[in-house]
Amino acid sequence: MQNPSTSLPAPHRLTVRALLLGERLDVSGLERSDAISTTPFAFRVGDYGLVALFRYGAAVLAGLSPVEEDDLLRKISQRVSGAYAPLEDEVAVVTIDPAGDDLIPPGGPLQLRELTPERFLIIADVLGKSVALAHNERQVGAVFDEIDPLASAMAAKGTVPGNRKQLLKLIGESLLVEHRMSGRVAVEDKPDVLWDRPELERLFSRLQDEYELTERATALANKLAVIQTTTRAVTDLIDAQRSLRLEAIIVLLIVFEIVLTFIEWALK
Repeated sequence: MQNPSTSLPAPHRLTVRALLLGERLDVSGLERSDAISTTPFAFRVGDYGLVALFRYGAAVLAGLSPVEEDDLLRKISQRVSGAYAPLEDEVAVVTIDPAGDDLIPPGGPLQLRELTPERFLIIADVLGKSVALAHNERQVGAVFDEIDPLASAMAAKGTVPGNRKQLLKLIGESLLVEHRMSGRVAVEDKPDVLWDRPELERLFSRLQDEYELTERATALANKLAVIQTTTRAVTDLIDAQRSLRLEAIIVLLIVFEIVLTFIEWALK
């Protein structure tokens, strides 16, 4: 990572917007003279704007005008794989008070003494992870909505649903969410900027607590475990029922063969 030590001149109040553009965002080969970081790839836009791009598909924009946002999103759209529609987004308001300290009041705007590139990278890291969590929480909620009727039918009728393909699809969707969270987003990992600026650890911890990243990631992991356990149990029941039916058919064929043999013997 480059050394983003120069303080960024900032207005009194600005908006930071995080967008989840798609499954992946290819940042390889991007080079800019105004880059402030390589992991994530971050750079300046205009007088006050800052942008951070994450490989797991998130883009965090601070202090950009609507025209600058549209222009940037249009330029990077070709680098997005598996684009989402509509986009998942999250907005945070930042107020700058040179006479104050870095404060994260619950539910209120973020209060910073100054918006340095290092502070922006920490905010971008938390907001990017938060918007990725929100997308995956929505997906897991949709999976639960599909499982609920199956469980209700089993409880009411005592029968096992026969659509094994649909259950395997649900398992696949939960595995994809699990892979994205552990392999790409890595909620528990700290931003690289803290290696150079450990005094900002407190700001990161406060933001992490404010957006409940650890708690949300744990809850999501628990839900994924429930989905996978439930669907696998049901598919095992379906397979067991199919095995019983197959065994019953084999027994009937054997009995039929024996009956035919006796009939032939009797006729002779």
